[in-house]
Amino acid sequence: MEKLGTKIFLLGIVTLCSILLITGPAMARTQFVSIGTGGTGGIYYPYGGGVAEIWTKYVKDVRAVAEVTGASVENVKLADKGETVIGEVMGDVAVAGYQGLPKFKGKKHDILSMAIMYPNLLQVVALKKSGITNIEPVKGKKISSGSPGSGTNFMSETVFKALGIALDSYKDSRLSFTETANALRDGTIDVGFWSVGPGTSSILDLATTHDIHIISFTPAQQEKIVAANKEYSAVDLAGGVYKGVDNAVPTIGVWNVMICQASLKEDLVYNLVKALFENQGYLLKIHPSASYTTAENAVKYSPIPLHPGTIKYLKEKGIAVPANLMP
Repeated sequence: MEKLGTKIFLLGIVTLCSILLITGPAMARTQFVSIGTGGTGGIYYPYGGGVAEIWTKYVKDVRAVAEVTGASVENVKLADKGETVIGEVMGDVAVAGYQGLPKFKGKKHDILSMAIMYPNLLQVVALKKSGITNIEPVKGKKISSGSPGSGTNFMSETVFKALGIALDSYKDSRLSFTETANALRDGTIDVGFWSVGPGTSSILDLATTHDIHIISFTPAQQEKIVAANKEYSAVDLAGGVYKGVDNAVPTIGVWNVMICQASLKEDLVYNLVKALFENQGYLLKIHPSASYTTAENAVKYSPIPLHPGTIKYLKEKGIAVPANLMP
């Protein structure tokens, strides 16, 4: 009986060694790719989840996962530290991190652009019953300018400064998108800020149960804000996106960019962007904003230099890359 047990044990060892010999090298080749997104109440997270599915399915030996994070500012820091390798970031935040502007305390972050995602629109929301129809009355009000480390918070504060609204003139809860919608619903804040693509789930849900007002910006306000940050542009949120908001709303827009560690290997980034651009239809099923995720837009709207892997793909497609986007 003892001999039989020994034989079975030895057979198990031989079998395990055989499995390791077969699978070991394959497992060793797997590249894990982490994508820093945002909270679950915006578009970053489902968009990033779709990108992760594309890369896992279509890029050999890559396993990608979308991570919930504090969004843009945090994603720049995470990519720079290597805690994630890819980040979804608003263009103004990408520039601030790349150049080491005050928001990042003068530290230049080791990031490059991979692809353009879609444009964000600043959506400033109040309940209709509040009577708030202009951004100026936020002074003395209870607001949420976006969670700490998010692009929404970065953009909100940039807008306040451009309009001469002191950052200590209001009470700021700095909530996530879902928390902001809940706080408006419960009456614990007066105004909530979102910098997201049109049709974000947290505002859609709020509009189904409460009458909302999206605060518009005057031409003079738009001019001041755009002058304060060259990555911004004056745009309209189309009417009909949210229940009860039937007319276009003048606001501010900024492009979202997918960044990566500058040190990532050229071949890896090439394979990732190739799979992303060539499986756009898959991403469109997750969110219509993916219609903007094209190779051409990577050149048109990238706010910082492109990674060599992206440049390699663009050149293969006959798309010229200007000198200012070369790393």
